[in-house]
Amino acid sequence: MNLLYDSDSFAVMHLLANAEAADAAQPGEPVLARHGFEIVDKRHGKEIYLDGSWAELFQQQISAWQASTPTQEEVEDTLERYAALAQQPVVVH
Repeated sequence: MNLLYDSDSFAVMHLLANAEAADAAQPGEPVLARHGFEIVDKRHGKEIYLDGSWAELFQQQISAWQASTPTQEEVEDTLERYAALAQQPVVVH
């Protein structure tokens, strides 16, 4: 897990999955690499996990940010739109 962004309002983590399949046809053949992003809305105590096509779209957004160096306000506005989809409360174990 890599922390990509952390502010008073949001935290964004990139979760990577690069495990090898135990029952793969060829030894050492990797399974479908699935990765995702967790966005935590600290203000409302909610989180959302993006994977699949949502993760790909978010990865494109990150690439665009790397190319253009956005302001914190621009990043937070984008994260706010994703956080609006969040339904899962943040639970600490």
